[in-house]
Amino acid sequence: MQIGIIGTGMVGSAIAFSLASEGSAEKLILIDANKERAVAEAMDISHSTPFTFGAKVIAGEYKDLKDAGIIIITAGANQKPGETRLDLLEKNVSIFKSIIPEVVKYAPNSILIIAANPVDIMTEVTLKMSGFPKNRVFGTGTVLDSARFRSILGRHLGISPKSVHANVIGEHGDSEVLVWSSAVAGTTCVERMAQQTGKELDKVIKGSIDNEVRNAAYTIIKGKGATYFGIASATQYICNSIISDKHAILTVSSHHDEGIGGYDNICYSLPSIVSKNGVETALTPQLCESEKEALTKSAETLSEYTKKALAML
Repeated sequence: MQIGIIGTGMVGSAIAFSLASEGSAEKLILIDANKERAVAEAMDISHSTPFTFGAKVIAGEYKDLKDAGIIIITAGANQKPGETRLDLLEKNVSIFKSIIPEVVKYAPNSILIIAANPVDIMTEVTLKMSGFPKNRVFGTGTVLDSARFRSILGRHLGISPKSVHANVIGEHGDSEVLVWSSAVAGTTCVERMAQQTGKELDKVIKGSIDNEVRNAAYTIIKGKGATYFGIASATQYICNSIISDKHAILTVSSHHDEGIGGYDNICYSLPSIVSKNGVETALTPQLCESEKEALTKSAETLSEYTKKALAML
């Protein structure tokens, strides 16, 4: 499958390299307002392909997306130290106004994956601007946040993060919800696993893990200016689920006509079945009361800012 990547900054280029290394894409088309940057990234990544799977990597223009099955949009302003994802809203809505009409013109049958922040709101903006069906427009959502949760929890329990099944839902941002009530390691709830392995997992430790997951991006941005390896792997995994028609369950951000707590017509993350058709079904997890309340607050935040974003169109 051919995949287009719009935006070749740190996130876009890392995604391109991950996809080229993994081998499921036959061709990658890199597009950036800075054409010289796109050419340089395409050259650099293409020089790695003799050691990987030989994907063709080129710098292109919007017209070159005509055969792309997936288009990943990473273009947008970078999140700066001390800046929230929601602070990026006005800048990135403006940028998307120049991108989405071109994508619609040249690749009307593609699946659009949004990896620009604030991702939930930019996904809804893209859905409205493109007119695409909602199964073909979704964001990377909390796929990375869920990976962070599993990684940190696995480290604490002393087990492989691949053996941890725990999700983060709601906003990809400050109001995200870590779902502790259904977190399991293997087939055992994490609290029982902790008891059996002699690990503490009390309220204080859970709070520390929650804080580390929720603030991971801020810590990384403070230390090196941007996050890109984690989101690259997450996006590559989403693409592979589409290309291979895996029907994988991933916490991508998609549109919900009837939202949590009456906050309708917004995008947020729930465990969702992802296949060659995009998002087939969003699954509502069983939540405890505190998680339900937190998810309602997350939906409230997203509804407020989504309305502001759509008013800018």
